[in-house]
Amino acid sequence: MHIVYAPEEPPSSWTKSLFLAGPTPRDKSVPSWRPEALRLLEEASYDGVVFVPENRGGTVKVDYTGEVEWEELCLNLADVVLFWVPREMKTMPALTTNIEWGVWHDSGKAVLGAPPDAKHVRYLRYYAEKMHIPTAETLPETIGLALTVLGDGAMRLGGEREVPLSIWRTKHFQDWYRMVIRAGNRLDSARVKWVFHVGSDKEMAFLFALQVSIYIAAEQRHKSNEVIISRPDVSAILLYLPQLPIGQTKLLLVREFRSPVANIEGYVRELPSGSSLSARHTPDEVAIKECEEETGLVISSDRLRYQGTRQIASTLSAHRAHLFSAELTPEEYRTIIGREKQTGAAEDDAEHTHVEIQTLEMAIHDPSVDWSMLGMILSAIR
Repeated sequence: MHIVYAPEEPPSSWTKSLFLAGPTPRDKSVPSWRPEALRLLEEASYDGVVFVPENRGGTVKVDYTGEVEWEELCLNLADVVLFWVPREMKTMPALTTNIEWGVWHDSGKAVLGAPPDAKHVRYLRYYAEKMHIPTAETLPETIGLALTVLGDGAMRLGGEREVPLSIWRTKHFQDWYRMVIRAGNRLDSARVKWVFHVGSDKEMAFLFALQVSIYIAAEQRHKSNEVIISRPDVSAILLYLPQLPIGQTKLLLVREFRSPVANIEGYVRELPSGSSLSARHTPDEVAIKECEEETGLVISSDRLRYQGTRQIASTLSAHRAHLFSAELTPEEYRTIIGREKQTGAAEDDAEHTHVEIQTLEMAIHDPSVDWSMLGMILSAIR
């Protein structure tokens, strides 16, 4: 265990890191709870970094501004922010803790603990339950929850330390970062700006934005004014019935309301597509599954033609589309024609899809078929 007290420098690498957030006693006669937390971590054989917002050997703050900046740095570096709030209004009011909780409670990094008799923590507990944040009523239980979230950790060096485990462990982050390394570039810093969590317990960082500083080896300079947005890759499938001239080729499209759409209808027309929250599913498996869910057609894997993998919007998002195609049979085409007025809906009612047939010529001139979708269609049908 590597303990970093305020305002000491963090180490240059680690596999996991933990910040002990919570009230610091205002009176020297009142003992801090953090030595007990450190004892429990050592007893549990914790082998990561722990940030302690107290001075080594005491709790006196000499440089208030410097300490606040140190705390901000280390809160960002921490994989887990452990909040232990034994609030007592006279000796440990935890006013600063309230602010820290407000900043970090929805980061995906928080764990909350508070004794049953702690004062004025109902609001914290309310949001902990709402945000699916692990909670406990004893310090040992809170430590245990934090260690469970940390797991085995992952080795990170330099700027990599600023990517929390919840994002580092995702396949879509690793897919992007692998390309950064292969290009000979270097991640020098990363600040999480926003995370959208999904799953029954909001356990997965589905969509995130990282403000990064990348050292560009080929240009010997840093690029620090952009945000990396990423989500799981999508698999898309073009189903079509060839016709001559080629502009009369029939395309199967899905019409769906999407909130970001900015056209007069408010709907997008796109290829059957989607992603999986599990890295175990291969892109072709995802394409087949999404095709069945959105169109009702079951396409066997031997009919798929792999067209390639590219980013959809390289200047905005790091995620990619895996593109496949398959020719419709005349029977499948007639089936789709019969379903054009029907609506398909996901079990959670989050998606309502409408299948449509357009010609290639119609799709080229339809503004609800965006540039990325049109590019995939033309690439696959060429």
